[in-house]
Amino acid sequence: STAITCFTRGLDLRKETEDVLCPANCPLWQFYVFGDGVYASLSSVCGAAIHRGVITSAGGAVKVQTLPGQENYPAVNANGIQSQMLARWASSFAVTPYPFNILTGSKDTALEAVGRSISTARPSTGKRPKKLLEKKSGNKDCKADIAFLIDGSYNIGQRRFNLQKNFVGKVAVMLGIGTEGPHVGVVQASEYPKIEFYLKNFTAAKDVLFAIKELGFRGGNSNTGKALKYTAQKFFSLENGARKGIPKIIVVFIDGWPSDDIEEAGIVAREFGVNVFIVSVAKPTTEELGMVQDIAFVDKAVCRNNGFFSYQMPTWFGTTKYVKPLAQKLCSHEQMLCSKTCYNSVNIAFLIDGSSSVGDSNFRLMLEFISNVAKAFEISDIGSKIATVQFTYDQRTEFGFTDYITKEKVLSAIQNIRYMSGGTATGDAISFTTRNVFGPMKDGPNKNFLVVLTDGQSYDDVRGPAAAAQKAGITVYSVGVAWAPVDDLKDMASEPRESHTFFTREFTGLEQMVPDVIRGICRDFLDSKQ
Repeated sequence: STAITCFTRGLDLRKETEDVLCPANCPLWQFYVFGDGVYASLSSVCGAAIHRGVITSAGGAVKVQTLPGQENYPAVNANGIQSQMLARWASSFAVTPYPFNILTGSKDTALEAVGRSISTARPSTGKRPKKLLEKKSGNKDCKADIAFLIDGSYNIGQRRFNLQKNFVGKVAVMLGIGTEGPHVGVVQASEYPKIEFYLKNFTAAKDVLFAIKELGFRGGNSNTGKALKYTAQKFFSLENGARKGIPKIIVVFIDGWPSDDIEEAGIVAREFGVNVFIVSVAKPTTEELGMVQDIAFVDKAVCRNNGFFSYQMPTWFGTTKYVKPLAQKLCSHEQMLCSKTCYNSVNIAFLIDGSSSVGDSNFRLMLEFISNVAKAFEISDIGSKIATVQFTYDQRTEFGFTDYITKEKVLSAIQNIRYMSGGTATGDAISFTTRNVFGPMKDGPNKNFLVVLTDGQSYDDVRGPAAAAQKAGITVYSVGVAWAPVDDLKDMASEPRESHTFFTREFTGLEQMVPDVIRGICRDFLDSKQ
């Protein structure tokens, strides 16, 4: 068997059928798995094997079979791993047990005979004994960091405000709060937003209930948009208790209508990887509709306008029957379409050597390398973005981060790049890209990456411009071919230089580097993730 890492993906394997060996103790929460039974090739092989029940977290040997692409990959929670939904992918794979598990010294066929245990992410029924409700670990099938953005305006009034608190408390208990389960905090929206308590403050249901009970009514206008934007930007930080790799959710309660614009706040929340739910109670009356800035405010604020993220209750009275359905939604990890991953939260600029030594045919191989890296990422207006710059002694921006916001258009634009031919001034090109391509994106939510492709010695200094790029928050990967000096490549690369520097003697070797570059970008993203 070929030993692989926890994060080796199906597309990293070169054979149609391959026996691989997964290591023990892979962190389940870091796996990216798409599908069930048949998995998209960008899924982790070991993650898929555990999800399928072929191996356990103790690791072991797995047989991997390459399959054609699928139109749809479902999301299923199984064996501690929540797979994600994917609409379409070019290739797939399936995993089956290897006859003998090298790590455990037992036959994996026993696992197959027993069958896999599937658990769905569902909240508790509320009928457990009180002692169990206060269990410190919480509901492990529902890992989420949730901010309840409650309405504290004059719209709702003191009496309905208390009923709202009662409802929020019931939802919090139903979720199964605990150290390894969901964490919750509360923000009150009125004239100005106020964070009542953070995710880190309470991890036991009884403490959360007490904190909610003690909340005071503030009054004022229902500036929900201002409060939503503030919560998305300020609430979910590591210092305030947000956890890496856990979905971020804001549940917005609106009694009537917001007094301000909520659409921009919804855009900001999506950019920060926050899933927004709107719970609207008591729709505006016909007379009140004239005061509403935008009748479609719910559709424009939620994570996706697909019906899942909006929730309507006719009144604050008799809300018990609405508690469990809302809690189940908040625990449906596969539906959290706005969560940040390395695939939808990066800006990658490719700096391409167009010097005379490359040649037209090799230049096409460089473009193929760029396309294959770009294919792995979810490119959209609120997702990952791609830019390309070609350089000789001069620089030419082929397209910037905001020029193309679909994967199809990006890949088409890459194929249409025309070879320049000329000298090699890599340092100037790095400075140009830092200033003109990354400059407009410096305050954005995505993590920035620069991939430099060159085949030779630069006529100018590369160390200074690369250091300036890194100081500006850009992680630099250097990919060298043929006569590119390894010392120059290392001078350009971010730390640790060994894992950010790649070299191949032949241009045909670029293809083999694609998985390693993608994996490196994802590793850097996870290391920096808030």
